[in-house]
Amino acid sequence: MLELKDFCFTIEKDGEPHNLIDRVNLKIPAGHFMAIVGPSGCGKTTLLNTIAGLNEMSEGYIFWKGRDLEEDGDLEPAELGYVPQFSIAFEELTVDESIEAVTKLRVKTNDLGELDQRIDRVLEETGLTDIADRQVKVLSGGQKRRLGLAMELVTDPTLLLCDEVTSGLDPRSERDIVRRLHDISRRDGRIVISVTHSLAHLELYDSILVLHEGRVAFHGPPDELTHYFSVDDTEEIYPRLGKQESTKWNKSWEKHADSYYQKIEDTRVELIKSGKLNAPLAHGLTSKSSEDLEIEKNINLDATTELDAEEEVTLSKRQKRRKKAESSKLDDEFDVAKTDFIQEVSIAVQTPGIFSQFSTLLARRWKIFFRDRGQVYLQLAIMICFPLIVILFADQGNETLRKFSDAGTDYSIDGIKELNEIAKNRLNVGGAVSGIIMFQMVLLALMGSNNAAREIAGERKIMEKEKFGGVSPVAYLLSKVTFLIAIILVQSLVMGIAVQATWTFKGAEASSYIDHFTFLILINASMSFICLGISAMMKTAEKASMLSIYLVGFQLPLSGAMLALPDLVGQITRPFISAYWAWSGSLQNLQSGYYDAVKDVTKTPIDLGSNLSSFILIAQIVIGLVITFIGIKRHQWEH
Repeated sequence: MLELKDFCFTIEKDGEPHNLIDRVNLKIPAGHFMAIVGPSGCGKTTLLNTIAGLNEMSEGYIFWKGRDLEEDGDLEPAELGYVPQFSIAFEELTVDESIEAVTKLRVKTNDLGELDQRIDRVLEETGLTDIADRQVKVLSGGQKRRLGLAMELVTDPTLLLCDEVTSGLDPRSERDIVRRLHDISRRDGRIVISVTHSLAHLELYDSILVLHEGRVAFHGPPDELTHYFSVDDTEEIYPRLGKQESTKWNKSWEKHADSYYQKIEDTRVELIKSGKLNAPLAHGLTSKSSEDLEIEKNINLDATTELDAEEEVTLSKRQKRRKKAESSKLDDEFDVAKTDFIQEVSIAVQTPGIFSQFSTLLARRWKIFFRDRGQVYLQLAIMICFPLIVILFADQGNETLRKFSDAGTDYSIDGIKELNEIAKNRLNVGGAVSGIIMFQMVLLALMGSNNAAREIAGERKIMEKEKFGGVSPVAYLLSKVTFLIAIILVQSLVMGIAVQATWTFKGAEASSYIDHFTFLILINASMSFICLGISAMMKTAEKASMLSIYLVGFQLPLSGAMLALPDLVGQITRPFISAYWAWSGSLQNLQSGYYDAVKDVTKTPIDLGSNLSSFILIAQIVIGLVITFIGIKRHQWEH
C-alpha cells in the first residue's frame, strides 16, 4: 500500500512559503490503477514527482508497504518505475536495442538467456514485439509511449508512475495506453498512478484523484464523479471546480472519504475473488504487520457473524469492513501470500555494478555515433579540412632560415642590404612557424569544442532519467571520457601527420615531434573536457554550444600569439587560455634558431618551459572533469 499523510511540497513565492501540494491524504492499495486529474497548474505532475522523490517533500509522511520513506530511506530503483511525458530513448536505436540497453543498465542478469527472456516479456506485455526492429525515430507517438512504458517494466516495479503518457495521442492510441496500464496494475499487485489531462476512459481506472490548487477535491471510484460534483458529464467537472475554493472541496471530500474508500475496497475484494487481481499482493501483505494479517485471516466472513468486545478493540475500522471475505479462502491465500512474499524478497532485482553500466553506456554511445551519419560526416570533414587550412601556410614555414652570421662582417651597402634580407627572412619564417603551430592548436581546440559541447546537454533528459533509475554518475562519466579520448587521439593524430607531411616540425631533437604531438593531444583534450564540463552544467545543448564557441573564439586573440596583450591583461587571462600553453609548450622544442626567430616576432612570454605548459593543460583537463562530474551528479530534472 502507498499512503500519504499531510503530504506537502512548498516553494518560496514573493518571499513567502507557498504550498503547491497542500496537506494531501491518500491511501492506494496494491493492485490499484489511479488517475490524477485536474485543471492545468493544479499540481498533478508536482504531486507525482514528489511521490517519486524528484521533488523533496516539505512536510508530512509517505509510507510504502508500511515503511516510512522519510525515515527508512527511499524506494529502491527497481521498486519504482517512472514514465515521463518526454521520450526517454535515443532516436538512432531500435526498440529492441533501447530495451536491451536499459535492461543491462538497471537489471543484473545471470546470462544472455535471462536477459533475452526479460526483454521478450516486456515487448509482449507492451505490444511492441512486431516492431522490435524499428528505429525509435520512425515510431508514432503512441508507440513511443509504449516504448517508454516497456523501458520501465524491465525491473518489474511495484509502483509505476506515469506523467501525461496519453498527452497528444489520438483517441485510439490513448485508450490503448490506458488499457495497457490497467492490465499492468492487475499483474503482481502493482500500483499504477497516471497523471492525465484527459477525462476520457475513466471507467478503466479503479479510482480518480481530482486535484484543485494542490488540494484533494475528490478521490473515489470513477462512477461517483458526476454525482459528487453534481454534473451530468465529466467534461463539466473542471468548470465546476472553479466555482468553489479548494479548501471547501477538500472538506467536502473528507466527509465522504470513508465511504468512497469502502467502495474501492469492496470492488478490490470482488476482483480478488474473481481471479482478475493477483490476490497475495493485492491483500497488501507487505503493508500489514503479522498481527494484522492473523486477525484478518481469522475474520468470519458470514455477514451475520458479530464481533466480540475484544475484536472490537483490536480490529481497525478498515478491518471491520472486510467481514465479507471467506475465512477459509483467506487462510489459503495467507499461506500462498506468505510464500510468494518470501520468494519476492529473495529474487529482488539487483542493479548492475559500475563496470557493467560503463560498458553498456560506452557500447551504446559508439552505436549511436556510427548511426548518426551527419555526425560521422562532420567529423570526417573536420579531420580533413582543418589540417588543409594549416597546410596552406606550410610553404612559408619551409623557407630556409638564414642566420646573421651568413652576412659576415661586410658593412657595405650590399652587406647592409643582405642583413635586412636576413632579418626579413627571420621574421617571415618565425611568424610562419609560430602561426602554423598556433593554427594547429586553435583548430584542435575547435574540434574539442565540437566533440563535447552537446555531449551531455544534448541527452540531458535521458541522462537524468537513467540516473533516477539507478545508473551511476561515475559509470556515465567514464563512458563519456573513454569515448572522447578515442575521438581526441584520432583527431590529433590526423592533424599531426597531415601537417608533418608538408611541413616538418623544426625540432631540436629527434623526439621533439613526439613532444609536439603530445601538446596537440593536450590542447584537444583540455578543450574537450572543459566543454564537456560546460555541457554537464547547462540544461540545453544550445546554451552549451554557444558558451563553448565563445570559449574557443577567445583562444586566438587572448593567446598573444598574433598581437601581444598588455602585461596586466595577459597575466590575468593567460592561465585560462589552453591554446597559449599548448603553443608555448611546443615552441620550447624548436631548434634554437627557429625559437629565436619566433621570439623576434612576438612580445608574448614563451619561455615558461614545456613542463609548466604540460602541467597547466593537465590541470585544465582535471578541472574540466571535476566540473563534469559535479554537473552529472547534480539533479537537473526538467518537469
